[in-house]
Amino acid sequence: EPFVADEYIERLAWRTPGGGSRGGEAFDPKRLLEEFVNHIQELQVMDERIQRKVEKLEQQCQKEAKEFAKKVQELQKSNQVAFQHFQELDEHISYVATKVCHLGDQLEGVNTPRQRAVEAQKLMKYFNEFLDGELKSDVFTNSEKIKEAADIIQKLHLIAQELPFDSLMDFCCYPLSSPGKYHDLECQLIQEFTSAQRRGEISRMREVAAVLLHFKGYSHCVDVYIKQCQEGAFLRNDVFEDAAILCQRVNKQVGEVFSNPETVLAKLIQNIFEVKLQSYVKDQLEEHRKSDAEQYLKNLYDLYTRTTNLSSKLMEFNLGTDKQTFLSKLIKSIFISYLENYIEVEIGYLKSRSAMILQRYYDSKNHQKRSIGTGGIQDLKERIRQRTNLPLGPSIDTHGETFLSQEVVVNLLQETKQAFERCHRLSDPSDLPKNAFRIFSMLVEFLCTEHIDYALETGLAGIPSSDSKNANLYFLDVVHQANTIFHLFDKQFNDHLMPLISSSPKLSECLQKKKDIIEQMEVKLDMGIDTLNCMIGQMKHILAAEQKKTDFKPEDENNVLIQYTNACVKVCGYVRKQVEKIRKSMDGKNVDTVLMELGVRFHRLIYEHLQQYSYSCMGGMLAICDVAEYRKCAKDFKIALVLQLFDTLHALCNLLVVAPDNLKQVCSGEQLANLDKNILHSFVQLRVDYRSARLARHFS
Repeated sequence: EPFVADEYIERLAWRTPGGGSRGGEAFDPKRLLEEFVNHIQELQVMDERIQRKVEKLEQQCQKEAKEFAKKVQELQKSNQVAFQHFQELDEHISYVATKVCHLGDQLEGVNTPRQRAVEAQKLMKYFNEFLDGELKSDVFTNSEKIKEAADIIQKLHLIAQELPFDSLMDFCCYPLSSPGKYHDLECQLIQEFTSAQRRGEISRMREVAAVLLHFKGYSHCVDVYIKQCQEGAFLRNDVFEDAAILCQRVNKQVGEVFSNPETVLAKLIQNIFEVKLQSYVKDQLEEHRKSDAEQYLKNLYDLYTRTTNLSSKLMEFNLGTDKQTFLSKLIKSIFISYLENYIEVEIGYLKSRSAMILQRYYDSKNHQKRSIGTGGIQDLKERIRQRTNLPLGPSIDTHGETFLSQEVVVNLLQETKQAFERCHRLSDPSDLPKNAFRIFSMLVEFLCTEHIDYALETGLAGIPSSDSKNANLYFLDVVHQANTIFHLFDKQFNDHLMPLISSSPKLSECLQKKKDIIEQMEVKLDMGIDTLNCMIGQMKHILAAEQKKTDFKPEDENNVLIQYTNACVKVCGYVRKQVEKIRKSMDGKNVDTVLMELGVRFHRLIYEHLQQYSYSCMGGMLAICDVAEYRKCAKDFKIALVLQLFDTLHALCNLLVVAPDNLKQVCSGEQLANLDKNILHSFVQLRVDYRSARLARHFS
């Protein structure tokens, strides 16, 4: 523990008798002082003793340090001597190694020609056996030494090829025996390789393949290997899956057998594509090529997709430097005859299929499609009839049918979607935008022109004249369905067409075509504004049938129990239904535009209707109640202008009941101050008491 002087003194005082209050003893400072003095002396003696011991140890340490330094110097000298000896030894070893290498080179220079001479002697011996016509050497008679025999035959064959033809003729037996033996041995090696492959002996296959590598028949060995690999590999219905499994299995094995595995595997894949897959594709497509375009296109898309998927799996293997180009050429070789005229088949099928879908729908409605709105006399008569109410013949009765079908639209869009998918997969990248535009044109022709546009034209032709009673306004239903359908069309345009043409000049062409379609439909929808005339006509019929002159000039002024007239109730009910129908049928700014037009016409109708009657005081109050109800109805339009018009009309109706003395004050009010005085006068004239001198005087 660390030494603390205060604690040490405390413990010393505590142990000294009389040094503290322990046991009730009295404190004795003399004894404590004496004890301290004695203890100090003891500590001084101890300090001197320890100091002497320290000095002795320091002297001993200095002595040992000198001895150690002397020993280190001696070791350094010994190390320098050893290092010099090592350098001398290293130089001597280098000298000896140089001599040994030189001697080795001399020995190799002598031994190499000797080995060549020995090899040449052996070849001459074997050559001599071929000349004699008897092969006596063990290497030719022992079937287990076929590898050595093959090496000899290969060398003799190369020598024979280097000799001139005249020299070969001198050895009449050689041309008969050596080529024959070469061929026989080659066949024997291939047979041995085949047997080893059937037995699954990879090591033996590798040995034989290494021997055959220098023979002309090496390629035949590879062909035999490829042929045997495919035996029993294509037993299921899915040839593509079988091919992938086969290549996966061979890829693991081919590296253990051949020295050039990537070449062998590439040759196997080429054989699979050019034989198995090409035959399978031809069988699947030729069956439907002329008889069933739909099935032909489905099969072509499916087969091409599965082939490209197989190609993607094969990209994992080592097939050489440019495997992407290699596989692409194989796919092209299979499908080129089908892809050249693909788009013509696609357009032809899409055209016939779309026409059939439309015709089947019209047949289900017992409807004979007619030519409407072509700009001829019939079209001119129809437009004049709608705008002038002249009796130029009845409008076309559609019996409430819109001639728009969600099912037809879904079928057309589904067919086009599949066509876009096939186009994306089967078209050459350079032809893709052009082909996609042709498919889009088919969709425009049959969906937009033949179906939507025809329904709009039919709906326009079916709009009744404004003086028709109980007319059914089906055109708004046509607008509603056409709007929904066009949203689906626009979604397919963005989802399926745009990705195919987004980076090509065809993009602007497609956008312009789409814009033209929208503008053409908007023109027809604008022409359908004549529907508002029919609505106003229906309101006129209701007012004419339900409004009575006695409503605003009752016989008993004190016994009026109704809050507003029956005509007002029915008109407001009819208007609310039409407003709701317009909101459902249209969207965006079109809703506000149509409702504003309807609201303005509705206000004009009520304004002119009110001017047809004379009003007593109680009748004027009832007219104000009617206009208040019309104003509530106008709030449903949510158009500020319409609400302002009815607010002003409500203020005008106050002129029917206000006291004569207050007429000028009311006319100068905020809502009426800016109106023409003739308008104000026309309303005041409707009062029953207008001709009284007092009223005329006050108003003038």
